[in-house]
Amino acid sequence: MKSINYTLLVASLGLAAAACTDDTVDTGNTPPPGSTSGDPESTFDHMNDGISPWELLDRLQKEGPPKYTSKVHSCSKVRYETLGRVLTSLGVANVGVGTAGALTAAGLYNSGDNAMGAPNYANRIRENIGISTSGASREFDIFAAAAPEIIANIGNLNRCKVGGPTGAPAALFNAQNQCEASGITCLLGVPATAAHLDLCNITIQRASSVDTGKRLAVAALLAAAYTCE
Repeated sequence: MKSINYTLLVASLGLAAAACTDDTVDTGNTPPPGSTSGDPESTFDHMNDGISPWELLDRLQKEGPPKYTSKVHSCSKVRYETLGRVLTSLGVANVGVGTAGALTAAGLYNSGDNAMGAPNYANRIRENIGISTSGASREFDIFAAAAPEIIANIGNLNRCKVGGPTGAPAALFNAQNQCEASGITCLLGVPATAAHLDLCNITIQRASSVDTGKRLAVAALLAAAYTCE
């Protein structure tokens, strides 16, 4: 028993002595200075200025955490079939009909199902609810092509009668080629604001011609309304 205790004591002293030795002796394997540390040329410089933790805390308290706000404040695209019904309700003809001209609003809509992420039921692919570049571009093209039809037909639409189906027809523009609130309200489906009218009038004034300006104004307002802008 004494010999075992003596052996353990010697081993313990040996470990203590090893721990107290100088282990900084250069063995020749030390990397050159700077080879294991970063510098502005080899690392990403994280900018921390301009971010106040109190501002961040205030925003989180008002808006909620990102996991919540990403769901509540996110914006999905208009469904493909919903967009078709909107166009039809605004007086665009042949939406969903294969006989429409290729460059008409209906033709661009009918052939744009893939670009706008329409569902593919045969292959069991659901509709893409995210806004893609191709889908937004095709949607803008459709609104631009639909503008002349909408301008021509809006006065005959029941949904655009002021006070109901028997009321006076709404008008997009007056005799002075200025935008009217009643027509913009019908176009967007929400009460027209001063900002809507200002955008509409400025677009007409800056266009190469009055007719071109009217078409651009209608297309711009529709694009803004149906792309979460």
